[in-house]
Amino acid sequence: MSTTAPQRSGGESAAPASSERGATDALHHAGTPPGGAQGNAPRRMRVLVGLSLALGLSLVLAQGLLAKALETVATERADRQAFVSLRALEDLVQRAGGKGDSVRAVVSAWQQQLPAGSAVRVIAFSGIQLEASTFSEDKDDRAAPRRLSREEKPLYDRGQRLRAAVETNREEGTARKLEVEAEALPNGGRLLSAPVTVDGSVVGMVELATPPLKAPLVPSKGALAMWLLLPLALCAAVSFVVRKQGLLVIASVVALVAGVGGYASYSMGMLDAQVRETQTLVAGQLRAMSERAQAVMAEQQLAAEPALQPGNWDADQFRRPLGLVTPAGAVNEAAVAARVAELRSGASRALGGLGALALAVLLFIGMGGLARTVETVVEHRTAYAYIAPAMVGMVVLVFFPFFYGITLSFTDSNLYNTGQSITDIWVGLRNYVEILGDFSIAKRAQDGSIVFNYLNFYYTLFFTVVWTVTNVTIGVTVGLVLALILNVQGLALRPVYRVLLILPWAMPNYITALIWKGMFHQQFGVVNHVIRMFGGQGLAWYDTPVSSFLTVLATNGWLSFPFMMVVSLGALTSIPTELYEAARVDGASRWQQFTAITLPALKPALVPAIILSVVWTFNQFNVIFLVTEGEPSNSTEILVTQAYKYAFQRYRYGYAAAYSTVIFGILLLYSVVQNRVSRATEAA
Repeated sequence: MSTTAPQRSGGESAAPASSERGATDALHHAGTPPGGAQGNAPRRMRVLVGLSLALGLSLVLAQGLLAKALETVATERADRQAFVSLRALEDLVQRAGGKGDSVRAVVSAWQQQLPAGSAVRVIAFSGIQLEASTFSEDKDDRAAPRRLSREEKPLYDRGQRLRAAVETNREEGTARKLEVEAEALPNGGRLLSAPVTVDGSVVGMVELATPPLKAPLVPSKGALAMWLLLPLALCAAVSFVVRKQGLLVIASVVALVAGVGGYASYSMGMLDAQVRETQTLVAGQLRAMSERAQAVMAEQQLAAEPALQPGNWDADQFRRPLGLVTPAGAVNEAAVAARVAELRSGASRALGGLGALALAVLLFIGMGGLARTVETVVEHRTAYAYIAPAMVGMVVLVFFPFFYGITLSFTDSNLYNTGQSITDIWVGLRNYVEILGDFSIAKRAQDGSIVFNYLNFYYTLFFTVVWTVTNVTIGVTVGLVLALILNVQGLALRPVYRVLLILPWAMPNYITALIWKGMFHQQFGVVNHVIRMFGGQGLAWYDTPVSSFLTVLATNGWLSFPFMMVVSLGALTSIPTELYEAARVDGASRWQQFTAITLPALKPALVPAIILSVVWTFNQFNVIFLVTEGEPSNSTEILVTQAYKYAFQRYRYGYAAAYSTVIFGILLLYSVVQNRVSRATEAA
């Protein structure tokens, strides 16, 4: 007995089944499964997961930033209190003459008011002597006064660095080098070193070692949990009432803003309280040190003139008063308010960035972006596995240095502040304004002649453009002519010519550059020898901007034509000979054949090659740096060599980074415009 269900006619069965499958597929692709409650559950779960991850990520990072900020405040508090003690001791040592029994008596008296675990010592440069010390290792046969031993040379070197910093800042009238050094000790304390100045001369150094720093205040985990769970609970409750996905996403965004904003308010309040507490403690330390200094001066009968200036003791590492505490030892409320506002501004920017990151994570997950991405990666996992190593290499070797360089361009980074954080040396657009806003290209001298400012950006840009245009023109012209010659049918020894003409490109260009530099030597160069053979006088090729430019033009022309020759020759061999035969039948001349057939056929190959050649020549570092070295007087510098010298000869790293970013922008703009205009790289 058959159990097969009775079949309907084709018209009755196919249509309903097809329409049912279509409705199901449509609902599936729209992300709305049939059944309101069942369709809302995946969306609700997706939004809640996105909110959880976004809130958790942002709040954990915010807590880490807050903990780091509190640690910085605690370190600054300890350093400033120690600075006050150090500067007060420095003042007393200076009044005692910087050496002798008076200095040892001052150090002994001063040690009594320092916290347990602290130690001080005084180094005199005259005689390379340890004048006084309360360090544990300076006892018995090593007790002061004595000459520094060989292994104590770092102490003397540190003192000489401080003396050089004081003299440099004094000569330049700026605060460029640190005049107080601070470093961490193995036991968790700090070692502070400051110069001792007597009658305007740096005669020694005073050092203060502090006990281990107190543990900084730790952000509350309860606050973190509250601002994480409360918005999540509210959003979960709303998700059971709201059915539309758009309203659900809006509710999750509101919850995210509430959570991040609430924790930001908690962070700001905590940071504000710690900063104000720091000022109170430093003010108390200043009053105590002022009273103690007055007592020591009376005990040791030190000179009372000039009067003590306790307001200068609370200073930065350039020995510039901070102004947060008055000379009388009271908190300067106006200065503290400005400091707090500055800290709040920086914290707001950081928390705003975290909020933007959290919002992106929420929308990416809540709107289904993560699910679609996972599906795509799983589906094409083999392809992603192949490109993953290349992408990792690009991120590490290209993208990270690129974006770090751009970040560095907004700072005043130089040789003397490399140890400071980016926020401490941030100057915004100042480097770009200094580079692009200086239009003093030339000025008229007293004798009426025009003197060019060869370090001006626009002069260097003009020279770089002239250098690029002339070199590319020579390279393209010579390369194309040689390619046309080598493409002549029946040319004898053509393979030999090809090998010989490609040798300049095959050799390392720095070797070629050094060879050409020697050829233009005024006394021994072969170029001047040839000139003298014909009765002329040898030239000093590197003494004038024009002749110096000709040397690098000849060198780079020799290096650049083989590339264009190879590109042109490859394109010429791909042109069908039938086109030329047809043109000759029609009576076209050789020039007409060249303009109507050869050049249009060469364009798709030549234009990208010219763009590449422009970029290469624009950044042709080796030839300029090795042949002329920018002489005379930086007149033959191009932008890239100028950026190099700003970084590694003038040590202005931030300025050089801004210079390099401007170069990148110029080349990017040129490439985009050239591609748009020529359309040579677009498919037909």
